[in-house]
Amino acid sequence: MDFKKLITFFLLAFLPVAAIGWYLHSGDTSSNMMLGVALTSVCMFFPLLAVVITQLIFKEPVLGGLGISFKINRWWFIGWLLMPVFVAVTLGITLLMPGAKLSTDNVPAGLANVRGFVLISVVSGMFAGITINALLAFGEEIAWRGFLMKLFKGKSFITAFLSIGFIWGLWHAPIILNGHNYPDHPVLGIFMMIVFCILLTPILMYFRKKSGSVIVPAIMHGTINALAGINLILVSPSNELLYGCTGLAGFIALLLINICLYIYDTFISKES
Repeated sequence: MDFKKLITFFLLAFLPVAAIGWYLHSGDTSSNMMLGVALTSVCMFFPLLAVVITQLIFKEPVLGGLGISFKINRWWFIGWLLMPVFVAVTLGITLLMPGAKLSTDNVPAGLANVRGFVLISVVSGMFAGITINALLAFGEEIAWRGFLMKLFKGKSFITAFLSIGFIWGLWHAPIILNGHNYPDHPVLGIFMMIVFCILLTPILMYFRKKSGSVIVPAIMHGTINALAGINLILVSPSNELLYGCTGLAGFIALLLINICLYIYDTFISKES
């Protein structure tokens, strides 16, 4: 493990996000919500930039050996289709929790029919997941499931996913403190985001290895970002710590998916 390279990368990826987080916190962006959304989206490209600069500093091929491949196989589709399953399972678990109720109060006007709203949201979210959202997510995934997976090569799978998940979650700290995902619990939200990233990481690492391409976790990451809001819109009252993909319900759903992948890979798959 090259800790010097790891620290260099993390500082290059983290400090620009910290600067944007500080700007959003100290500046008056309340009148321009789109500016906040745009700056948060820009943050997704800093890990890619950090990878490029780190590789140049250490005189290694910029994006060589990081898993950029367009050779499509069945794992591309399985990974993509698994994301709406994750969202649906999360919604089901959420509705089993105390106080959670299915509601149309937050459904946009003209889409009061739940089935219609879900259909439109899923179709548009799945399309976004393989297009613009995948492009944005690639800025992160080339780092987490490309650069860091290569850096942790030789370590056990458990060590790798715990380390990568922790680094990925901690990287979000500045924007979490600014209200992203956990607006009512910004400090506790950092811990929650780290747990979420640790639980999601083995799934994305699994599909990265099975598909042979870092583009697959980028598609999965982008699709989650596009679909996750469905849970929050359909459930009332709001509880960001318990409900939704980044709440306890999502943690349980991710744990179930991890268990299913482990069972499949251990007892069913012929390509462990």
